[in-house]
Amino acid sequence: MDRPSSDRPSGERRSGSPREGRPQRSASGQPIPRAAARRRRDDGSEQPRPRRPRDTPAGDADRPRRSSARPRTDDAPRKTRRTDRPGPERPQKAAAPASAPATGAPPADGKKSARSITRIAVAVVSVAVLVATGYAWNQMTSLENSITKLDGLSLGSGKDGAVDILMVGTDSRTDAQGNPLSEKELAQLHSADDVGTNTDTILLIRIPNDGSSATAISIPRDSYVEVPGVGMTKINSAYGSAKEEKRAALVNEGMDLGEADKESVQAGRDAVINTVTGLTGVEVDHYAEIGLLGFVLLTNAVGGVDVCLNAAVDEPFSGADFPAGQQKLDGSQALSFVRQRHDLPRGDLDRIVRQQVFMASLAQKVLSAGTLTNPGKLSDLQNAVSRSVVIDQNWDVLKFVEQLKDLSGGRVQFATIPVVTEQGWSDDGTQSVVEVDPVAVKAFTQGLLGEKNADGTVAFLAGDYTVDVINTGTVDGLATNVSRIVANKGYRPGETGNDTNATVDSQVLAATTDDPGAIAVSKDLGGLPITADTSLPPNTVRVILTDSYTGPGSISDSGAQDSQESDTQETPTPPAPRITAGGTGPECVN
Repeated sequence: MDRPSSDRPSGERRSGSPREGRPQRSASGQPIPRAAARRRRDDGSEQPRPRRPRDTPAGDADRPRRSSARPRTDDAPRKTRRTDRPGPERPQKAAAPASAPATGAPPADGKKSARSITRIAVAVVSVAVLVATGYAWNQMTSLENSITKLDGLSLGSGKDGAVDILMVGTDSRTDAQGNPLSEKELAQLHSADDVGTNTDTILLIRIPNDGSSATAISIPRDSYVEVPGVGMTKINSAYGSAKEEKRAALVNEGMDLGEADKESVQAGRDAVINTVTGLTGVEVDHYAEIGLLGFVLLTNAVGGVDVCLNAAVDEPFSGADFPAGQQKLDGSQALSFVRQRHDLPRGDLDRIVRQQVFMASLAQKVLSAGTLTNPGKLSDLQNAVSRSVVIDQNWDVLKFVEQLKDLSGGRVQFATIPVVTEQGWSDDGTQSVVEVDPVAVKAFTQGLLGEKNADGTVAFLAGDYTVDVINTGTVDGLATNVSRIVANKGYRPGETGNDTNATVDSQVLAATTDDPGAIAVSKDLGGLPITADTSLPPNTVRVILTDSYTGPGSISDSGAQDSQESDTQETPTPPAPRITAGGTGPECVN
C-alpha cells in the first residue's frame, strides 16, 4: 500500500519508480498501467523517460503540483516543509503507519522512518543539552540503571561538607558484571592472563559539595602500609590478600568455590577502603572501581586522549611504543601509557605521573563542550561506564554529575602523597617497597584537601598556594629542608635558593598580612611574623629564612636532616609535581 505523500519526509523520492500521481504514458500518449510500465522498462520495449537532474532548480519549476489527499495547512514552500517534526499547531504523527503488519515487520519504508526517528532523537538530545546549560549527563537516566552497584561497603556519611571518593583501578580481566572479556578486548590489554586481583591505581578524590573543585591524591601501589587483618604489606595487595583470606575461610566452611569467590570480593574492597582511611585520615564516602577495559573504552569514547613524552619509549612488557612529543592515544595505547613502569627513571612514581596527566587530559575532554554536547560521545561514555565501572549502592550518580556541571579543567588537580624513600625494603627483606610515613601523609592530605570550618565548609586549601623559600643566612641546605616540609603539607613548591640580601629576621611575605595562606604557612613554620609585600601575586607566599630560624627544618629541629646539603642539590625524594586538567596542552612527562 502506497503511503500518502504528506507522510513522506521532505526531500525523499521513491527510487526507480514514477512520481506519485503521474501515470506513465505510451508513445501514442495513452496512459498505461503501472505494472505494464515496469515491464516495458524492464524488457526495453519502450524508451524509459529520462530523469530530471536533481541539482537543477528549474527541473521542478514548471512541473505541475500533484494533488494530495490532505490539504496544505500553511503557505510554506514545499521544499522546506517537515512532516517528521512536531510543531506547536500540529500533533506529532505515530512512529509507524497504522497499516504496519501485525507480525511487527517494518513497512517498506522502515529504513526511511528509522532515519527520521534518529534525526528527531538527535534533535531532542541536542535541545536537552542546551537546556541543561551544556551538561547533558543529568538527562541520561539510563546510566543510573545500567551501572553496577555494590551494597554493604564500609563507607562514611558524606556530611562533612565534601564528597570523598576512593577510586581504584584493578587488573581484572572481566567487565563490571563479571563477564569474561572477549579475545579482541583481551588483546587490547597487553597483559598476561595469570594474575591476581591487584589495585595498581589508587586515587583519593575530594570534591566540595558546591562542586567548585576536585583534588585527586595518588597513592603509590608499592606503598608499604598496615592493612587491617593482614599486617604490613604493599597497598596494592590489600584487595587480593583480604579477598583470598576470606575466600579460603568460606570454602573451609563448606561454601561452593564460585560463591565463595563472589562473596570474598567485598572483603577485598573493604580492606582497601579501610587501609586508605587509616593512611590518610580521610573517611571514604563513595567507592568506584574500574577495570583495565575501562581505560580503553573511556579513551575511545572521547575520541582519544592527548599526552606528551619527554623522550621516545619502547617497552614490551606494557606494550608502550611511542615517539617523543605530543600525540593522541587511542584506548589500547592509553592503557600501555598508564601501565608502563619499567625503563622509567623513577619507576612507579613516574608511572603515577603518567596516570595523572592521562586523567587530567581525559577530564579536560569530558568537561569540554565538544563532548558534553555530542550525543554520540555521551552514549559511548555511558556504555564505557556501564561496562567497566562499579560503584557503591548509595551513590546517586545523576545528582553527583549535576553537582559538577560548573567544574572546569583548571579546578581539577592531581597530587601524590609524600614518600620517605622509593627504594625501601619490607620488614622480611623480600620485597622492594615504597616507604611512607603515615603521620606525614595525614598532614599532607589535610593540607591539600583543606581545613574545614565548624559547618563543614573548607576554610583553606594549601594546594591553592605556591610557596617560595629563600635562605639569606649561612646554613647550608636550610631552604631545601623547609621547602620539602611545606610541600609535604600540601603547598605547591615554588622558588628555592639563596639570597645575600639579609633581612632583619625570618618572616613570611604575602600580598596582605591577613592572607589565609600566609597565616597557615606561618603557623606551620613555628609562628613566623607576616609582612605585606604588594609585589607578590595572589596565592603566593614567600618565606625568608635567616640563621635565627629555629622552626621545622632548621638545625635545631630534631626532625631535620643530619647531613647538610647544598640548596642546589635535589633531595632523595622530591615532592611529585602537581598536575592540573587546565592549560593549553598536556604536560610533557617521562
